[in-house]
Amino acid sequence: MSQATRPAAPTALTPDERRITLVIAAVQFINILDFMMVMPLGPDFARALGIPAAHIGYIGGSYTAAAAVAGLIGSMLLDRFDRRRALAVAMAGLIVSTALGGLAWDFPSLLAARVLAGLFGGPAVAVAIATLTDQVAPQRRGQAMGAVMSAFSLSAIAGVPVGLELAFYGGWRLPFFAVAFAGLVVAVAAIAILPPQRGHLTAGTGAGVKTGAWVRMTALLSRRKVWLAYATVALVQVQQFMIVPNIAAYVQGNLGFPRDHLSLVYMTGGALSFFASRWAGRLVDRHGSSAITFVATVGLSVVIFTAFVGYRPWMPVLGLFPFFMTFVGVRMVANGAAFSRVPDPQERAGFMALVSAVQHLSSAFGAFLSAEILTNAPDGRLEHVSTMATVSIAIGLAIPVLTLWLERATRPVVTPSPATMITDTVLDGAGQSR
Repeated sequence: MSQATRPAAPTALTPDERRITLVIAAVQFINILDFMMVMPLGPDFARALGIPAAHIGYIGGSYTAAAAVAGLIGSMLLDRFDRRRALAVAMAGLIVSTALGGLAWDFPSLLAARVLAGLFGGPAVAVAIATLTDQVAPQRRGQAMGAVMSAFSLSAIAGVPVGLELAFYGGWRLPFFAVAFAGLVVAVAAIAILPPQRGHLTAGTGAGVKTGAWVRMTALLSRRKVWLAYATVALVQVQQFMIVPNIAAYVQGNLGFPRDHLSLVYMTGGALSFFASRWAGRLVDRHGSSAITFVATVGLSVVIFTAFVGYRPWMPVLGLFPFFMTFVGVRMVANGAAFSRVPDPQERAGFMALVSAVQHLSSAFGAFLSAEILTNAPDGRLEHVSTMATVSIAIGLAIPVLTLWLERATRPVVTPSPATMITDTVLDGAGQSR
């Protein structure tokens, strides 16, 4: 790799960057927890509200669908506002809708609350990541993304288990109120700590945010690197969500892992992923996104193949699935750093809103695809898991290639200095080879 294309040497986050990163990580934690806590609580609120067990999936799916729709709408609107103000509105809506979930009295009311939460949760993530990208220098974004992506790990380590315990002692409604209160604390802190975020409005003067939403969206989608970013995001989510919804059923029904030890899988995986994500951020800043994506994809493919195709009784469950979560976390950091370089400042929130929509739609597609492949045996085992794993691995193999193309497409153009151009001209005139 030439000096012109080698990633800049990583440096530590500045105090301002560190403070903003922590705020955005807290916002991300609330968003992820608000989404992740619902499915484990499914049996609890299904019994309390008389919801058929077969309909629990609609509760999680309603959030995903609403977040995707909000992402499509937000992609044309969010870059027209101060990011701090937009984040405050999105977090306020998420807080209120989460609390309304705790006040639900039947299936339609809970479904409506989760749709409302998705409509605000999707834009909140988009604005938060756009703010982070605005405020952190490109050569340090890997570190910042690593810290923010560790919110996924923290929700698995602490958030979901605490939510389950709160539901055990205080009923299924208590976790909704607890997350709403925590969201309120984070929102107040974010508004107090973040300065006004209007730099993208200045950058967009003339040809940016002052143009029509449809014109800006058309301009955004006319670029090859934008489509590369969305294709990469889509394949990442499809591969992961072919596996994620089926882990609990597979380790219990097929591998005989005890139900009362299931939380150990998520807590161990979350802990490993937390530290790996922070470490991965520094590696991305040093070696680039494509190299780390390649290593993480190879590791993920090996884990999927071993767990679902070549599993043997002597293999420990806690030695496989926590590493699945670890490689997923590492690759998310690398991909996040790669596509953070795609949009211009005045279109970052819109770009990230579309990323959110693509993520949610692709996650739903991956889960649906695995459901079409898998069947239930009479004894409760999942059948055709090897086919599901093979398809997931095949999809994942394209991700490092797309990431490499994306990284090349977003490299800054190095313009030769006048002195260099004069030297080159003299050398050419003297007949020297270049």
